[in-house]
Amino acid sequence: MPPTAPTLIGSVRRALLLLETVAEHGEITAKRLSRMTGIPLATTYHLLRTLAHDGYLHHEHGAYRLGTSVPRLAGQRHGPATRLPDWLRVLRDELTAPVYYGVLDGGEVELVAYADSPDLPAIEEWTPFATSAHAHAVGQCLLAQLDADARRGYLAHHPVTRLTPRTVRDEEALMRRLAAVRRGAPVHEIEEYVLGTVCAAVPLTVGGVVSAVGFSLPLAERSRLRPTARLLRQRLERTLVAQAFAVMP
Repeated sequence: MPPTAPTLIGSVRRALLLLETVAEHGEITAKRLSRMTGIPLATTYHLLRTLAHDGYLHHEHGAYRLGTSVPRLAGQRHGPATRLPDWLRVLRDELTAPVYYGVLDGGEVELVAYADSPDLPAIEEWTPFATSAHAHAVGQCLLAQLDADARRGYLAHHPVTRLTPRTVRDEEALMRRLAAVRRGAPVHEIEEYVLGTVCAAVPLTVGGVVSAVGFSLPLAERSRLRPTARLLRQRLERTLVAQAFAVMP
């Protein structure tokens, strides 16, 4: 047998593992795929590029989802695993704002997917969302769902830093703010991550996964922040959990 055969078989197995993981999570970044599968990041990127080129994956906004070639493998359309991104796009249109979905994975904050458009551009990630949860609404919403020890554990690795003059000033001020967030209530922030932008996020916990859905608006539309957050909460309660995650009859 040629010496390359084991490598080729291993590559096929790793590619299938990546496809299975994407199918399970709906839309996911390369870094998270690497972490969840144990496949080295460089190998993950190489396989993802190949799968995307052949149509088995679709790459958009830094995340991967199943592509148009996947149904050929089973002779049918793929279903629930692709619904979350679809609902993000629906929410984007209903809220008239870019929408973001973030999770806590292994104690780390990660932006899994987002939906924007040329008219509703997403916030530029000028400093990593994963290390600046204290400054943006999705991150604050995720941290608010933890107990105090878990919050301090995150902040021990990602200390509070002033990203704008309006960013929360220190860890103790952030801890007090998070402790005051009522269960299930939206979290708001005004120009804390980037000047000229306001954000809000609503907690969403399904199947034990701590997550949050948020949106951003230009500062000029600040008056829309709280009513839009209330609308988002209503939409999540009434439809997203039932239809996007298929956990209700």
